[in-house]
Amino acid sequence: MFDRLPEYPWQKLKPYREIAAKHPLGAIDLSVGNPIDPTPRVVQAALDAASDSHSYPTTWGELETRAAIANWYSVRRRVPGLSAEDVLPTIGSKEFISWLPLMLGLGAGDVMVQPRIAYTAYEVGAAFAGCELVSSDEPADWPENTKLIWLNSPGNPSGEVLGVKRLKAAVSRARELGAVIVNDECYAELGWEGEWDDFIPCILDPAVTDGDKTNILSIYSLSKQSNLAGYRAAFAAGDGALIAGIVNLRMHSGMMVPTPVQRAMVAALGDYSHVALQKEIYRKRRETLLPALIAAGFSITSSEAGLYLWVTKGESCWKTIADLAELGIVAVPGDFYGVAGNDYVRFSITATDDEILRAVSRLEML
Repeated sequence: MFDRLPEYPWQKLKPYREIAAKHPLGAIDLSVGNPIDPTPRVVQAALDAASDSHSYPTTWGELETRAAIANWYSVRRRVPGLSAEDVLPTIGSKEFISWLPLMLGLGAGDVMVQPRIAYTAYEVGAAFAGCELVSSDEPADWPENTKLIWLNSPGNPSGEVLGVKRLKAAVSRARELGAVIVNDECYAELGWEGEWDDFIPCILDPAVTDGDKTNILSIYSLSKQSNLAGYRAAFAAGDGALIAGIVNLRMHSGMMVPTPVQRAMVAALGDYSHVALQKEIYRKRRETLLPALIAAGFSITSSEAGLYLWVTKGESCWKTIADLAELGIVAVPGDFYGVAGNDYVRFSITATDDEILRAVSRLEML
């Protein structure tokens, strides 16, 4: 059973990290999208205040937590009418992604669809369930035996955003297939380009669903917008019947979000000021790094939202990674995200301002 998955892909980066570490001025890590700025004080205070949590939390989560999530969807995602029964706090989003195919009962003979350029956790979920994985962005190409469809808007690694028209087309095809469709929306507060700077559509938007949330879920994480990666604070929302079934399975397996983390989530969801501030910090870093990459000969693709710049020099991603390592810069090879990423490299904008500036200086040597 342990051979269902290959070696963790990040192990392949180890030799290049070692090369970068030998740079006289040290390595600059622009690979992992790991928040490095402080967790907001309002969130820390809520966690501290809930430290005496001696009782077991419920799997479904406290009513206050679920009400805060539902209200956040109404205020920030333009999705009115969600009840506390339509949402579920999760232990980060990656565990939900990885286990959902198994929880939905997918297995041999079933198909799970993921984007052509895809975050690696979707593939892990298919492997856990033992179902077939299809990578396709075209709804017409999704097979008849498709049972679960993953969308990712804004996308990791590409930063691509799906507008209402494309989300609606995907939902329509899912309904034809009788499949569950889930949009991973973890970067939705971090839009940069054009109309996406102000708002990125949610799959639960009435303009997408026509008021029918059956077999539709949105998932979100507070790791990015609120620097809560260490808290493992995320949630799912949408079809209440689907949520209830998932909750039942999670009860049996002990998947529950700790009470202090839930209280921190309530605080984070109720305070948008820290999110707006964090977005401007990331904007400054992005606007510093992006022109430097272009000047160094990279072409930027998508990158309309999120914490990454998806770029290419029109060569093997591993050649680019090797050249960057010699400069003491670590980025991510695009083939981690599928064969369509073979010529691409992902840069993160989660490094410090100083590290971004030093990276810009080194890119001038490419």
